[in-house]
Amino acid sequence: MPSAETLERFIARVEQNAHAEACEEFYTVDSSMQENQAEPRVGRDAHVAHERKVMAMAKSISSTCVRPVLVNGDRVVIRWIFDFEWPDGSITHMEELAYQRWEGERIAEETFFYDPAQRVPKKIQA
Repeated sequence: MPSAETLERFIARVEQNAHAEACEEFYTVDSSMQENQAEPRVGRDAHVAHERKVMAMAKSISSTCVRPVLVNGDRVVIRWIFDFEWPDGSITHMEELAYQRWEGERIAEETFFYDPAQRVPKKIQA
């Protein structure tokens, strides 16, 4: 079960858009990360690489935790809102729930639940 301090540090790192660094600091070496019912990515190095790839593609990203954060023992649910601006000027607004299983102070399993239709970039109206 994560301490309240650890959970707040994790949320702060993500809200700073330090997604890869959050993976390095808060995930177990053999952790799994899954998007909806897709095949999970396994291993912290895979998570870091994925986050770096996504961050490199975006012109800007805004990450916001919507409170309250739900904690029950080693299970945590966080509601996130992510706004991406892409180099072509389009935007992606995503809202998701992250369902996590913590082992002590690190995340061992995480599944993201969101509507995949949100992933389609939208052109900004002039």
